[in-house]
Amino acid sequence: MKFRLTPVAAALTAMFAVPSVALAQDAPAAAPVAETAPAAPAAEAAKPAERAVQLPAVKVVGQQDTPKAERVSSPKFTEPLLNTPQTIQVIKKEVLQQQAATSLTEALRNVPGITFTAGENGNTQSGDTVFMRGFDTQGSIFLDNIRDLGTAVRDVFNVEQIEIVKGPAGADNGRGAASGYINLASKVPVADDFIAGTLSYGTADKRRITADLNEQIGDNTAVRLNLMGQDGGVAGRDFIERQSWGVAPSIAFGLGTSTRAYLFSQHIRQNNTPDGLVPTFGLDGYTLNNSPDRPFEQTLAAAGITPRPVDSSKFWGSKDDFEDIEANMMTVKFEHDLSPTTTIRNLSRYGRSEQDRVLTAPGAPTVTNGTPGTAGTATAAPTAPNPPLTARDPDDFTVARTRHFSFRTNDILTNQTSFSTNFDTGPLKHTMGGGLEFLYEKQVTPTYALPAGTSVPAVNLYNPDRNLAVPALVRNGAGSDGQTTTSATYLFDTVKLNEQWQLNAMLRFEHYRTETNSVSIASATNNTVPAVPNGTLIPLRVEDSDNLFSWKVGALFKPVPNGSVYVAFANSLKPPGGDNFSLVADFAANGTPNANVNSPALDPQKATNIEVGAKWDFLDGKLATTAALFRSENENDLARLDGNEVIQYGEKKVEGIELGLVGLITNDWTVSFGLTKQDTEVTEGTFAAGGSTQTGAVISWSPDVTATLWTTYKIVPLKLTVGGGARYISSQTRSSNNDPDAINPVTLQRGQVGLFEIESYTVVDAMASYEATKNVTVQLNAYNLFDEDYVQSLNNSGLRYKPGEPLSYLASVILRF
Repeated sequence: MKFRLTPVAAALTAMFAVPSVALAQDAPAAAPVAETAPAAPAAEAAKPAERAVQLPAVKVVGQQDTPKAERVSSPKFTEPLLNTPQTIQVIKKEVLQQQAATSLTEALRNVPGITFTAGENGNTQSGDTVFMRGFDTQGSIFLDNIRDLGTAVRDVFNVEQIEIVKGPAGADNGRGAASGYINLASKVPVADDFIAGTLSYGTADKRRITADLNEQIGDNTAVRLNLMGQDGGVAGRDFIERQSWGVAPSIAFGLGTSTRAYLFSQHIRQNNTPDGLVPTFGLDGYTLNNSPDRPFEQTLAAAGITPRPVDSSKFWGSKDDFEDIEANMMTVKFEHDLSPTTTIRNLSRYGRSEQDRVLTAPGAPTVTNGTPGTAGTATAAPTAPNPPLTARDPDDFTVARTRHFSFRTNDILTNQTSFSTNFDTGPLKHTMGGGLEFLYEKQVTPTYALPAGTSVPAVNLYNPDRNLAVPALVRNGAGSDGQTTTSATYLFDTVKLNEQWQLNAMLRFEHYRTETNSVSIASATNNTVPAVPNGTLIPLRVEDSDNLFSWKVGALFKPVPNGSVYVAFANSLKPPGGDNFSLVADFAANGTPNANVNSPALDPQKATNIEVGAKWDFLDGKLATTAALFRSENENDLARLDGNEVIQYGEKKVEGIELGLVGLITNDWTVSFGLTKQDTEVTEGTFAAGGSTQTGAVISWSPDVTATLWTTYKIVPLKLTVGGGARYISSQTRSSNNDPDAINPVTLQRGQVGLFEIESYTVVDAMASYEATKNVTVQLNAYNLFDEDYVQSLNNSGLRYKPGEPLSYLASVILRF
């Protein structure tokens, strides 16, 4: 091919000198499907999957793009998904575009078994707060198979596909959640020329523009640039603003040769008005306090007042609330084929994310006048009737507010070297690989507080005033600085015994060292021995190091070429400080034991999983079906004994079934369906004075049933595509409590206040697109088509919630050249 450097290519190359950002989801046109290249020798066909993902064949056939993925991006997975003994779901960029999904949270609505929390304290709506199969997965999100601990709400504009790997996966990535992990595979240059873009406008004045430009330079070089900009509000919420932009330039050398190099980066800025959420007062199941006699409720009832919910569109925050996020990442990757059967790789990355955020959030309401008395003991809640209490007029109800902050910087530096090879030992065919990983991660979190003698004023519950002055937070000298260094080595092998049987095994050994430097402030409840004056800064340095050994094994049987049945076992470990490198001392400054999962005196939490499943492809491989039974157990959870002693005897168990269907029913009809039915249980939990409150309870944020569906149909003569989907989530609780209404015989109080449970809900979405020309498509998305009123997520205290988005629309013009 004749060498050429067009102005577009020159501009793309120059972008590497300019900070950039990425937050959109356009991709090269999603019209035709790449046809499989002619059959290659066995050695060639067995080359790593990663190369196949980055260098697809360019010969096309007239068939609508399929939501069915064949492989994941990591070379640690040696086989197609059909022959991989594990539940893995892949969301391709074509589905993201059909749904006009812009964030990871929106994309994960396609995945059964996933829920979202509203966070607590400074974490309210901070980044992607994900629960999967009963466990917190926020610390197990990866970008190009490298851990990403940033707090930004992740945009998908620069994402080729999203891979959800379920079940403990310590052998894949080291420390991690018991539930699995989520990986976002970035777009990289391909040997092709195309320009794609989207212009969108929707409800709440939402405006978004994205671009995806790829150009081949000569025979073996290509450049790619992804751009995103977004501004506007949030449907159904006043004064919440989202403003972001992103740039992701990349260049590739040696495409189609034995030596390939990729240089790519991503730069993101977000300037938002954060959401402090909505008071739960008046919702079904809400309680004002934990007194057995409910004196506040009885006082309102005696006055003929029925608590009514607030208008969820209102804003209980302050005009001074803000959130500024900056995230930058640079990656260099090299690949070299030593032979047709052996490839080595090296990848280096540096990334930094910074978040500065202050939000004002509502808390408990005040609905009565007077101070309630107490009865029984000093710790008992007030009884009813309670003469000192009188009901306020509902127009005079107020709600307390608090200011939450998050000032955090995360750094990551990593170098990874790996190899994969194919060879035979007699009749056995091996696909083997291994590697070395070195990782440095750091997190700095300074602490802020209200100036001495100040407080945040309450606002009217039903008519809040955002302009009411609130004190600014000031740096108080406290905070923490944590870092972890990790060295790891791993080895995997897939052994094909014959055409029907294969065995898989992977082992990983890693050594980590975590150091935390923190500063706390002396107070009446937090002081040294001997004591120092209140307000004195108390420095502390804590260190911990250990070795982790992770593994997974599987056996797979193929009764027919298009089907497989398997059994798999795996584990994962999460050491103290594993999520945010924030260790605490074994004992508090005053000499009492620290009841904290991040104490280095504790052992890592241990998760094990067994999965039995089947995968079957139909319609000449166009439609994939999956079914799996799974059982996960997590040990070494913290639990509290009757004498308030904290030890690691806590255990949790999750078992269930997951079904999936994805692909093409006809060339014009696509479908993606998933269902998870799970039973969760705290098998050993905290034993509170007066009786156990956790053992036997369900795990928080873990609905029994979740289901998702998305389908589209292309009416070819009309150049029209119509589609829609639904998602169902059954009820879920915000804490593990086997009887939240029980009265504790010691404290004489009930277990919960606020809202304890999120009710089940079903949401239906729809879309339609029209191909105006071969280069221009117009698309309309409708979300929550039946305007379902529901609670999407809840904070840990049950006092505030995020409402589900009401009926809203987004119109888009999609360009492809």
